[in-house]
Amino acid sequence: MDFWRQYRVLMAGVLSPFAAAMLDELGAKIVPRLSPNPEHWFLRYLCVAAVITLPFFVTLYFAARDRRNGYNARRGKVALGLAALSLAVVAIPVQSGMVRWRQSRNEALQGVSAPLFSTADIFGKPQRLADQRSKVVLVSIWATWCGPCRAEMPKLDELYRTRKNRGLMVFGISKEDARLQRDFLHDVPVSYPLLTLEGQVPSFYRDVSRYPELFLIDREGRLQRAPGPEEPFEKLADEVDALLGSGT
Repeated sequence: MDFWRQYRVLMAGVLSPFAAAMLDELGAKIVPRLSPNPEHWFLRYLCVAAVITLPFFVTLYFAARDRRNGYNARRGKVALGLAALSLAVVAIPVQSGMVRWRQSRNEALQGVSAPLFSTADIFGKPQRLADQRSKVVLVSIWATWCGPCRAEMPKLDELYRTRKNRGLMVFGISKEDARLQRDFLHDVPVSYPLLTLEGQVPSFYRDVSRYPELFLIDREGRLQRAPGPEEPFEKLADEVDALLGSGT
C-alpha cells in the first residue's frame, strides 16, 4: 500500500498520454449520442476536450497530495512533465472544432460565387467547375467509411440520371485515394464523377468534419442553400427542381 502511495503519481503520469488518447476515442463516440442535435457541435467538441484533460488533473492531484505528505518531489515533477504530454491530445478536438466552424460558415453562404476547382476524377479525366456554367451543380463531399454517404449516394445518382438532361451536374469529392474510391464503386455504383484532391481544390471543399456535405450551385455559379443531412432527401430534390425550373 505504501508503495502505491509513493509511486501512484509516477504511474499516473506515465499512463496519462495513453488515457487521454483513449478518452478522445470514447468521447468522439459517446458525446454525440448524449447530444444528438447537430446544432450542438460546439458543445460536443468542448466536452471531448474537457474530458481529455482529466488524466493530467488526476496526476496533478496526486502530485499535490504527495507534496503535502512529504514524498519525493522529483517524482511529482517528472510525472507532471509526462502528464503534460497528454494535453497535446486536446489539439485533436480543438482542430476538428475549428474545421467544423469553417464548415458551418461555408454552409451559411448564399448568393455568392462558388469557389472554382479544377482536378481529376478517379479515372484521371480532368474536371472543372468552370465548365459547368449554366448548369445547376451539386457537390457532395463524402468518404468511403461514412455510412450516411453510402445511403445518400444512390439517391444522388438517381437525381443526377433523371435530371442531367435538364441541366443538373453532380460531383462527388473525397480526399481518399482514387483506387479506394474505384473499389468502393463495386459496392455502391454511381454514374456521376467522383473527384480526387490532386488538382486545385480550394479549402472551401476541404474544410469538412461532418459527412456528407452538400453544396448547391445555381446556373449563375452562385451558392444556394442545400438541405442538411438531417433533412429529408426530397427537400434537396425540390431545391434542385426549383433551380432547374427557374432558369437561375
